[in-house]
Amino acid sequence: MTAELLFAGLIGLVVGSFLCLVAHRLPVMLERAWAADAAQAGPGGEASTAGAVATAPYNLLRPPSHCPACHHRLGIHENLPLISWLLQGGRCRACNAAIGWREPLMEATAAGLAMLAVWRFGIGWSAGLAAVFLWSLLLLSTIDLQRGWLPDELTQPLLWLGLLANLDGRYTPIEDAVIGAAAGYLGLWIVYWAFRLSTGREGMGIGDLHLLAAIGAWVGWQTLPGLVLFAAVIGLAWAGWSIWALRRPSSQPMPFGPMLSIGGVLALVQPDLLIEPFVYGWPL
Repeated sequence: MTAELLFAGLIGLVVGSFLCLVAHRLPVMLERAWAADAAQAGPGGEASTAGAVATAPYNLLRPPSHCPACHHRLGIHENLPLISWLLQGGRCRACNAAIGWREPLMEATAAGLAMLAVWRFGIGWSAGLAAVFLWSLLLLSTIDLQRGWLPDELTQPLLWLGLLANLDGRYTPIEDAVIGAAAGYLGLWIVYWAFRLSTGREGMGIGDLHLLAAIGAWVGWQTLPGLVLFAAVIGLAWAGWSIWALRRPSSQPMPFGPMLSIGGVLALVQPDLLIEPFVYGWPL
């Protein structure tokens, strides 16, 4: 089992490096696409080419990986997940600029999630699909922390993949998966509108509804009450600490996606921890 876990960890490091790229570039790609659509529509929605700005290709392949400070193109030896960062002392070889800790942390987390999937399900399709689910939660959480929104381009495919994965009841019966997807969306939809109608403000984004629906499609509806409560407790604790220690303004919106994602990891790996308190009562 040790060899299998190490192999999963290595795969996770490689995937984590790719997730870093996606987390950085996908939001920019989407924002550019939205801006291009708005420019093409023009005032009043009429088709127009006015204001269109030619830009260099920007996607998941181009431009090649480079240092953001000096634009030095990274070689293969500088692109080794986590290892290159450690060997280079967290700095660019060309200009000695500091490299952020978010990339290596994301790579290490992706490796840990892959090992967690193999530990829970063993080597096989169940572990592979579970790793995809966990990596998707990591990617969505990273984007939400950096940008404050969750792309439908990720949450919607994750929902449908969860339903397909549960056609044979792999993680939960397909009936529970369908109900979980619906309950995940409708449950937060009710909370969203109740808060908005009572305060005139949005307490969460629509992306959070889509994310919980996707999680419900993977883990079923039974874990969702405990998951939301768990996420809310973590969110309140994080908000309180941020306001007290980081002097974060209380009016500043706080991403809820990472908290839901942590609950999603727990719901897949140890669902009883979220279900039993509601069935048997909270332990004293």
